[in-house]
Amino acid sequence: MDAPFSATGGLKLLSGNLGRSVIKVSSVPDDRHVIEAPARVFDSQAALQKAFTAGELERDVVCVVRWQGPQANGMPELHKLTPPLSVLQGKGFRVALVTDGRMSGASGKIPAAIHVSPEAAAGGPLAKVRDGDLIRLDAVAGTLAVLLPEDEWAARETATLPEAQRIADGRGLGRELFAGMRRNALTAEEGACSWL
Repeated sequence: MDAPFSATGGLKLLSGNLGRSVIKVSSVPDDRHVIEAPARVFDSQAALQKAFTAGELERDVVCVVRWQGPQANGMPELHKLTPPLSVLQGKGFRVALVTDGRMSGASGKIPAAIHVSPEAAAGGPLAKVRDGDLIRLDAVAGTLAVLLPEDEWAARETATLPEAQRIADGRGLGRELFAGMRRNALTAEEGACSWL
């Protein structure tokens, strides 16, 4: 107790105009606790992997992966995002992940704001983010924000979950049985419960 591994613990709450989220900072290098970079928006982890393979992410970037929350697709594990982002960080780029989805401790050394609430499928702010928007993830100050004038951000149109993706996300692996649960799910920070 006299010599703790970390003085502040391994998790932090982030909040701002992009909603509320949690970040695991215990293995993120100190010089990566604050990331400010243009957004690249993805609707799935497969789309991010495709962009990485095509060399489209060779720069400072905040990858926003939306439509991954409890109402959208049941909140699958997003562990496939860590390897490509780790490669980019290893090349010296300043990268971060912002998602309404979850990672069960798999973010490693990558700054990852997860469980963003409210989720995009519920009209949350991630549905307003566009490619190129400057995002600041600050695990020191506990903030997560898109750096746009307040009036411009308020007037920005909120995207909706594409119908084809909604249908695809509702099929397979028994997901047809859980459509009612997804429809009634509370936010991630409320446990994504569907029976309350």
